[in-house]
Amino acid sequence: MPENDIFDFVIIGAGSAGCVLANRLTVDGRYRVLLLEAGGRDSNPWIHIPLGYGRHFGDPRVNWLYASEPHPASGNRSIRQPRGKVLGGSSSINGLVYVRGQREDFDHWRQLGNSGWSYEDVLPFFRKSEKQQHGADEFHGADGELAVSDPPETHPLADAFIAAGIACGYPANQDFNGAGQEGFGYVQMTLRNGRRSSAATAFLRPAEKRPNLTVRTGAHVSRLLLDGLRATGVEYWQDGTRRAVSAGREVILAGGAINSPQLLQLSGIGPAPLLRDLGIDVILDRPAVGANLQEHYNGRLVYRVKDRTTLNDAVASPWRKVREGLRYAIQRKGFLTMGSSQAAGFFKSNPAVASPDIQLGITLFSTDKAGDPLHPYPGISIIVRLLRPESRGEVMIDSADAFAPPKIRPNYLGARGDLDGLVAGMVEARKVMRTEPMRAYIVEEHDPGPSVATPDEMADFLTRRGGISFHPVGTCRMGPDEAAVVDERLRVRGIERLRVVDASIMPTIVSGNTNAPAIMIGEKGAAMILEDAARG
Repeated sequence: MPENDIFDFVIIGAGSAGCVLANRLTVDGRYRVLLLEAGGRDSNPWIHIPLGYGRHFGDPRVNWLYASEPHPASGNRSIRQPRGKVLGGSSSINGLVYVRGQREDFDHWRQLGNSGWSYEDVLPFFRKSEKQQHGADEFHGADGELAVSDPPETHPLADAFIAAGIACGYPANQDFNGAGQEGFGYVQMTLRNGRRSSAATAFLRPAEKRPNLTVRTGAHVSRLLLDGLRATGVEYWQDGTRRAVSAGREVILAGGAINSPQLLQLSGIGPAPLLRDLGIDVILDRPAVGANLQEHYNGRLVYRVKDRTTLNDAVASPWRKVREGLRYAIQRKGFLTMGSSQAAGFFKSNPAVASPDIQLGITLFSTDKAGDPLHPYPGISIIVRLLRPESRGEVMIDSADAFAPPKIRPNYLGARGDLDGLVAGMVEARKVMRTEPMRAYIVEEHDPGPSVATPDEMADFLTRRGGISFHPVGTCRMGPDEAAVVDERLRVRGIERLRVVDASIMPTIVSGNTNAPAIMIGEKGAAMILEDAARG
């Protein structure tokens, strides 16, 4: 096993948080940093064209292609779990929507005992990353690396959706990341000049020019190297060769909610009975490693519309495809700049809920499920997303082989309250779609259609046909208790010089898309690492 150089910090995973870490830990030139990424470089041009996210659901060159274990509460289906396997991680293949979550989410983290994680604590790190199209204010930054922009153009169907939500009594909201989240409006996107602003293009590309950063792609980490209860480096495979590298200061896991707990377990840190059954020496019995998995489950409503201005229509017409290509090349506008949602609405499923727990998103195309072919008629989809699920699942290895995928058991809809909340969200979504001016565009609700009308019928539809938002979090939970995987400074409890800095540390899922919070976690994690390093 060839021995490589000694670095101050070794970062595992070049995703949303890992790219931020690589940038911030190398900025002053003091520390030598190695960034290891199992995937390749983000050289595929469709990564950088926003609409290209639709091409990556089944592409093993950029996607881990995970799938969940079947479960009765979600129709005994195996559901695809796409995760980025490329520089930029999932920020290179996601739908570009920039939503941070609510003030209440982060204040709740602080109430759980996580000092330094209230909204007021994390807001400076959101602002630090952001290059906001509208400039800086109390909620936004304009000097950061991550471009955050409005959609390049509006669309009549999105306009009608927003107007219908307002007609139903909800406020207009021009900034879901500002003073409040409730209401209807256009979403913002990680977009600059018609191109994706991923963690790789925003944070890693500038950092790669620094001599103290080394990036190795195609580097599949197989285990952590430990000296007793102290992390000293990592073992990884590259080009068929097993290699090792040492970390003089810290090893930092940034693999995300699937790969970070997997690597801890492979290294002997996890539930002892599981590890022993797989023949892995138990270094530290930590039952919480891989537990607490949370995800945004959703329902998809499909509508046939009168207006032939959907992506379905453009894809079905050869001359319109050419026109869209030219519009993008010349103006950086059109469908090729489109994210997964054009506009959104946030509201409460019932008056007893303290803050919005349902997110509606309108997509200007329709399919049976994400990644499937578009329908042959003008169509749109309304995604009904449950923001704060009670259900908890787990990620557990099934083999001591580092190349074997872990078992993902999400337990979607395991808590009955989750299904009730989604049914309420579906009822309200249909109300919005029956309200002018949205109603004027609708030919019919194609799926699930009028035959699904009662709460029980809607619950059955959501169970059998519901999907997910590709927002897994929580499997290396942060907490003040000894059972938590990491403490408030993201240090793995019981292991020296080892941290987890990614979305897996979230104690509870945020009320919105998870890429922006993952980048914030990278920012805050880097700041804490540098503070601790300065103390010696």
